[in-house]
Amino acid sequence: MQTRLDFYNAHPAITKVMLAVENQIAKGKLDILLKELVRLRASQINGCAFCLDMHVTEATNAGESARRLATVAAWRETPFFSERERAALEWTESLTLVSQNHVPDAVWDAVRPHFTDEELVELTALVSAINMWNRFAIAFRKMPE
Repeated sequence: MQTRLDFYNAHPAITKVMLAVENQIAKGKLDILLKELVRLRASQINGCAFCLDMHVTEATNAGESARRLATVAAWRETPFFSERERAALEWTESLTLVSQNHVPDAVWDAVRPHFTDEELVELTALVSAINMWNRFAIAFRKMPE
């Protein structure tokens, strides 16, 4: 497969805004390992090879274990994730598949006790951002380096 389009160079103003959102998320209150788990799970669902490669590397560099990285796709079936992480992963899946489920009340009820209002907005921005990056990378076939 070959890259279809270098979207960074094709429209720098758009990628500048996307990166500004990422910079704001980076300044937020959510833990870096939680952020990387969320990015990985959304990228797994969307099938984004570039983002999976990037975020496995970033999670590893931040200290995430190989065992948890290998099982994030099956987070429900493992004891390796905290209740807060499980809530975030469920929120991630529901938002990533929003056209299928419209974020049911049960998902809201599961995530709500684990995050403050500000953290929920940040988590939602994070999930939305990685889904946007996935769509750009998949549409334009951005290849892992």
